Amino acid sequence: MAETRNFALRDKKGNEIGVFTGKQPRQVALKAANRGHTDIRLRERGTKKVHLFIGERVQVKKPKGAPAWMPDSIWKPKVKKVGVEKLEEL
Repeated sequence: MAETRNFALRDKKGNEIGVFTGKQPRQVALKAANRGHTDIRLRERGTKKVHLFIGERVQVKKPKGAPAWMPDSIWKPKVKKVGVEKLEEL
């Protein structure tokens, strides 16, 4: 079973603006997209890799079998991996 890994969310200037934890980069990207980030650049802690994603939030109907307290429409994150960059220096 995979260990949890830490990923730093970076802005366009390269500043790290948050840290997310997950087993895969996509899982972390979904968390960031759910919080409203669209241009997602995740640097894996301990490596020089930056995973690039494009994310969005869409409103969908609640799933069948959902509890009664859940609203009729919910936000669902979607991400698409664009690529991986290598950093020159860390």
